[in-house]
Amino acid sequence: MTRHNGRFRTALTVVAAWSALAGTALVGAAPASGAEGATGTAVAPGVEYTQLDIPAAKGVAHAHVLSVDLRNPRVRVDLLYPGAVASRAPVSQLADTRGAVAGVNGDFFNITETQHPGVEATGATVGPAIASGHELKAAVPNGQRFGPALPPGTTTEDVLGVGVDRRARLDSVALEGSVRSDEGRWPLGGLNQYALPEGSIGAFTSDWGSVSRVRATCGTDINRGAPCSTDTYEVTVEHGRVVSAANTPGSGPIAAGTTVLVGREAGAQQLRKLPVGEPVAVRHRLVAESSRIPYRFALGGYPMLVDGSPLPGLDNTTSAVRTAVGISHGGRRLLLLALDGAPEFRSGLTIAEVTEAMRKLGADDAFSLDGGGSTTMVAREPGAAAVSVLNHPSGGAERPVPNGIGVFSRP
Repeated sequence: MTRHNGRFRTALTVVAAWSALAGTALVGAAPASGAEGATGTAVAPGVEYTQLDIPAAKGVAHAHVLSVDLRNPRVRVDLLYPGAVASRAPVSQLADTRGAVAGVNGDFFNITETQHPGVEATGATVGPAIASGHELKAAVPNGQRFGPALPPGTTTEDVLGVGVDRRARLDSVALEGSVRSDEGRWPLGGLNQYALPEGSIGAFTSDWGSVSRVRATCGTDINRGAPCSTDTYEVTVEHGRVVSAANTPGSGPIAAGTTVLVGREAGAQQLRKLPVGEPVAVRHRLVAESSRIPYRFALGGYPMLVDGSPLPGLDNTTSAVRTAVGISHGGRRLLLLALDGAPEFRSGLTIAEVTEAMRKLGADDAFSLDGGGSTTMVAREPGAAAVSVLNHPSGGAERPVPNGIGVFSRP
């Protein structure tokens, strides 16, 4: 790692991996040998699981790794989520509901609202999200994110995903959208986001769920904890026409074919120009800024390793249990890594250390996902009807999360 030159070592034996890790303590988890590149356990065709010990500044970390071969036509990855952006469920439940053979937790999310008493935490993620080619949400402003500080040069729009060409890649995904009526054409500042840019208009669709939309008007672009806006307005557009309006954002499920527009400050003033019955066209799409290749699946986080080089300024002081994803073989292989949260390994890795770990595993690019109590890896033992949790979540049990990466294999 950054401070150590110790080799990766295979931990335990792969034959015992399933039974030894399903809800029991990692007793005697010292490596069985010093061999590198050991063969893992086949989860499904093109999907392999193994374990590694990683020497680090604050002690040995224990890693669980899934290698996913995207060249295999029977294998695919997709977003796991509970059916709504503003909703959470344990990774095991998300995987079993979708029939995934394996998975890990995903993006950082709006986990609490202690700075805004009385405002409901939405549980929605920070970054963009695309599931099966369907664009679920865009990114919140940088200053509104939850999670550790972003490395220099990265933003909340950064994503990891797999394109329609079946290649995994890192990129940034921007929202392009507008609200158009006889009163004018205004840019769309958000899509199913827990936080909207100041002065903007955001669109909420049936993908959002039933959670209150008030949080979208709280904080500022640079200060998540700033007070909620006092200048807000909400317009409901059903089948292309305004059907209702309100001075404050509401809650409850949004029907298919309906879009709720929430405005703050200048955005609220624009929406007040729309009377009931006014025809309104709302358009939005997420665009991969560098490749321009549409994503079949994508989720947020932040890059750590690009083209084989760690990003400058990566934190090398704060150790934690972490989840990360690596890309190798020209985007044809994914490496999903989840650290173990058992007490003897809970010191974890710094961002710089986990980046070096991904590089040593063969990744050319690597991406950090939510960690701490969220870090969870699951997989289905061959012949089993449900997945098992492979690591020990640091909170003692699975934390409900808003999304994750699911690995799927067809016969």
